[in-house]
Amino acid sequence: MSQVVTRFAPSPTGYLHIGGARTALFSWAFAKHSGGKMLLRIEDTDRERSTEAAVVALIDGLTWLGLDWEGEPISQFERAPRHAEVAHELVKMGHAYYCYCSPEELDKMREDARAAGKPPRYNGYWRDRDVSEAPEGVKPVVRIKAPLSGEIVVKDHVQGDVVFKTENLDDFIILRSDGTPTYMHAVVVDDHDMGVTHIIRGDDHLTNAARQIIIYNAMGWTVPEMAHIPLIHGPDGAKLSKRHGALGAEQYRQMGYLPAAMRNYLSRLGWSHGDEEIFSTEQMVEWFSLEALNKGAARFDFDKLANINGIYIRAAEPAYLYEVMVATALETGRTEDHAGLVANHNSVLAALPELQPRAKTVLELIDLAQFIYATRPITPDSAAAALLTPENREMLKSVADTIGGLADWSVPEIDAVMRKLAEEKGLKLGKLAQPLRAALTGRTVSPGIFEVMVLIGREESMARLGDVTVN
Repeated sequence: MSQVVTRFAPSPTGYLHIGGARTALFSWAFAKHSGGKMLLRIEDTDRERSTEAAVVALIDGLTWLGLDWEGEPISQFERAPRHAEVAHELVKMGHAYYCYCSPEELDKMREDARAAGKPPRYNGYWRDRDVSEAPEGVKPVVRIKAPLSGEIVVKDHVQGDVVFKTENLDDFIILRSDGTPTYMHAVVVDDHDMGVTHIIRGDDHLTNAARQIIIYNAMGWTVPEMAHIPLIHGPDGAKLSKRHGALGAEQYRQMGYLPAAMRNYLSRLGWSHGDEEIFSTEQMVEWFSLEALNKGAARFDFDKLANINGIYIRAAEPAYLYEVMVATALETGRTEDHAGLVANHNSVLAALPELQPRAKTVLELIDLAQFIYATRPITPDSAAAALLTPENREMLKSVADTIGGLADWSVPEIDAVMRKLAEEKGLKLGKLAQPLRAALTGRTVSPGIFEVMVLIGREESMARLGDVTVN
């Protein structure tokens, strides 16, 4: 068997949306599993909607997800001369023809078809006419000669054999009158010339596949193997939209998701390996097969994504997470957090093992780390403010008096004197620790509060206590 070649072929009209990211992931995983390669083709023939910024966003999204491709990205637009060459070759071979119908004539054809109760499509008027009958000054389109009878069978790894009656497929345009190719034609020529052996894409392309097979057959080219995967739906079963999570890859990055977690989650949207939920990218590549792709539509679930992301955050190396936190703070415009993280590198790194079990996103990690570099006086959140009652502020003054003279500012020493103080006051340790946490961090969730005190140091701890204690 020849080397497996897959391709990811997005249109650069916006960001790398979540459906496209999953298609790219499956194409990449299959290529890696098979010892093959994935190519990247930018389908930029729609010049009005295609932008260079979108191309950059697509490549940035793929790079962030960790999906690489072989060689340079291929521009479909730049291959227009080749597309035209094949279209004219098809005419010479007798498998396509020049059509000189005006827009008005095409409108009348559609109206007549509707009146006769038939689908509104081209009736083949120029299919067997000689070009000598062509009207002067009219630039023709090129139409493929679709088979007049029989069936087109799309042999699909996911959908099975999908049969299309050729009588329902008209002589569609492959080259416009201005010499530019249609999407249907350009895709076939590009996939053939790029040596693509396997096409993985959304099942909304199934009908396109039948039409594209007509071109493959007309040229005598081998039809690539195909896998048409169901589109992703929202939790309510409706087609995925922005309200469900149809966002760009960069937005997920800015929301604090890790690329490894995104790969794990996306792979489970339409593919499975037994009951495995959490697995490495290497395991996915090892296990991946087209036959394991699901025929039913997958549902996007933000809660499940967050839970998986939390698992990856807990397992990540602190040094890696620190770099992600710094980059995320910078990208999302959190300048104070960025400055605080950079200035307190060692303290944040030391705190991360305590913070990781408490966060599901990188943004939550940043929020949890703020106690390290918070500017005094700290503004407590609502839950923390509720703990700073007059009675608790008075109690915190006792805490300050007790710990202020400690010779050894360490977790064991602070723990020992705090336990003794709680015992003297007839309280459980938590009744002292929670107000203390509120005073020192402005939150009710943090690493162990004695670890916090050591991380920020004696001077800062005492100063923050002084800000909230009753004089």
